[in-house]
Amino acid sequence: MLKVFSIIAIVLAVGVAAVLVFALTKPDTFRVERSLAVKAPADAIYPQVADFHRWTAWSPYESRDPAMKRTFGGPAGGKGATYAWDGNNNVGAGRMEILEASGPSKLRIKLDFERPFEGHNTAEFTFVPQGDTTLVTWAMYGPAPFLSKLMQVFINMDSMIGKDFEAGLASLKKLTEKH
Repeated sequence: MLKVFSIIAIVLAVGVAAVLVFALTKPDTFRVERSLAVKAPADAIYPQVADFHRWTAWSPYESRDPAMKRTFGGPAGGKGATYAWDGNNNVGAGRMEILEASGPSKLRIKLDFERPFEGHNTAEFTFVPQGDTTLVTWAMYGPAPFLSKLMQVFINMDSMIGKDFEAGLASLKKLTEKH
């Protein structure tokens, strides 16, 4: 019986070691990006993103916890505006600060997660006019520490975060397109 337990322990140890080694092969950075053409001018879309107070109308994360606590700071919108949230396990807690507001073409945001896990990333929105539409791109990128690499062994971060970006862009499109 002891021999069986020893074999099981060795197999488990080798399996865990293999997962850890595989995690080390993952990239040191990550980037998730989605784009959508919106039939509206960039100067009609940009204010919805550059003012954190307006995110409740389109961000997919805002509806996941109706009791979420929100704190706004700095100017109402644009560079220096801040937004902190503290919510349930679906949204966690964190803070955003607009670092660059080159309206109506680009917005760069420092994004710090406190929980469910710590993370320090950059979110970026670009607005590129294309005839009577604007190509809106929402991206998030940053370092991939070991815990992130380990999660990537089991979870496809691009798919997980990407579906949220797709939903947010679709809401932004619905909000800003004139029908």
